[in-house]
Amino acid sequence: MMNKEATPIKQKLSLVYLWLVPPATFAIAFGIAPVSYKIYLPLWGLNACLMVLSAYQLGLRKLWAQGPTGKQQAITALLLFTPWLLFSVFAGMGPPPRTLQGWVNTAAEQQTRYTILIAGGMLLLLGAALLKTRLQATSENLYSVLAFAALSMAIPLFIINMAFWGYYLTDAYRLFASNPAAKRPDLYVATKSLFYVISVAEVALMYLGSFLFAVALKTTSLLGKRASRWYMGCSLIAILLELIPPNWPDPFATAGFLVAIPAIPFIMYYLMGVRLLRLKAELD
Repeated sequence: MMNKEATPIKQKLSLVYLWLVPPATFAIAFGIAPVSYKIYLPLWGLNACLMVLSAYQLGLRKLWAQGPTGKQQAITALLLFTPWLLFSVFAGMGPPPRTLQGWVNTAAEQQTRYTILIAGGMLLLLGAALLKTRLQATSENLYSVLAFAALSMAIPLFIINMAFWGYYLTDAYRLFASNPAAKRPDLYVATKSLFYVISVAEVALMYLGSFLFAVALKTTSLLGKRASRWYMGCSLIAILLELIPPNWPDPFATAGFLVAIPAIPFIMYYLMGVRLLRLKAELD
């Protein structure tokens, strides 16, 4: 009797913990000064273990025991879930430096940051492919296909954008720091303008993907009406904010900046992964 009563409590605590990871990471990263990796890496490791344990308690164990369909759903959930397990390390790193010299002083850390983001993008696309397959098994062949197509366009742009910030700009800033009086190459300004357009496109497509996946999950009854409306509403608002020019006055400019922070669009898919952990897989 005690086990039957304790299990729901464990699941509720696990669910709350997983829900709190993105906002807590965001609050700590922007609210506290960056700390040494000797401090934040062990804490990140502890958090990663707690996230895995929470996923296990929430439904991963039960899904894995339900045969091929359950295992596929479990792997789908994990692939959507894992990017934010990696991104939670940013709580200790803090936001990227605002000064050229600060970026150069932490060049290795910045390259690590954007490499993690690239890995997260790859995992997300793999998870989206399995999610599309899961939805198609329930005869949903419209919105899931469109959602995966949107992500298939977004993730290559995302990877290129993250490589630009992590590697191209890092090397450029090293050159600028070594010769501050030198004139910036004309192509440097043009390249930054190009990557602004790439950023807008990939962020809008990522939110479009989450919008369409929410519609597909609602159509197949894998997501309730209230939850699906929340996903669709947030995704649509984020798309509109991302399309606002950065020279608009606040609060629009700040809101547009926030929804375009690289890890933020992943939250929608992370929450979908958490949701899939709570669903019972249908047996073949």
